[in-house]
Amino acid sequence: MRTPSLVIIDPRALDRECLASSIRSQDGEWNVQGYGSIQEWKSKRDRKGSIAAILLSFGGRKFGEASLSEEIRTLASEFPVVPVVVLADSDNLNNVLKALELGARSYIPTSVGVEICVKAIKLAIAGGTFVPVTSAKSLRQALESGEGVVSPVADIFTLRQAEVADALRRGKANKIIAFELNLRESTVKVHVRNIMKKLKATNRTEVAFKINDLYLERSVAD
Repeated sequence: MRTPSLVIIDPRALDRECLASSIRSQDGEWNVQGYGSIQEWKSKRDRKGSIAAILLSFGGRKFGEASLSEEIRTLASEFPVVPVVVLADSDNLNNVLKALELGARSYIPTSVGVEICVKAIKLAIAGGTFVPVTSAKSLRQALESGEGVVSPVADIFTLRQAEVADALRRGKANKIIAFELNLRESTVKVHVRNIMKKLKATNRTEVAFKINDLYLERSVAD
């Protein structure tokens, strides 16, 4: 059985090679492969092997560059079952949210060590989402104060419903949502039922699709 590949895409050769070497020494679970661009990877890709995750390294580049957003969107759409993980120097909340809205499964700042990086990638592969602690705190403060980040579903749901709805669109189970939001699982179920009622959705999958549509509409409007 072939070892699944962890694909690293980073235009900086030294950074790419050092990261690949560090991950190999930390964990031998993947066949770590590094490429300078998406195009290079596609031209050399072994289509018979499975892909565990795609690590897209941005370094100090800014999300204002249209090409960066397009890279995330392209990979997320072409490989829907493969988690796309963004690695960037910035832990700015808006950058984190933008990456997740475009389809990234997790966002890792370069301020963390390789051990945390590997654990974050594994979390994404398992279906979870990793974001910087600083960004999570900023989001909590923004939600509590009602300033800064405005959720595309803020005018539909209560604050708590919006948090649960966002977790649903990321495919999280009720037990995980309850743990992350410090709620009882029974309370989460009540929120889910109310969210489905407001969206006129018949199941969780339909809820996720409808909420993603709302985020896309907001992104286009911005």
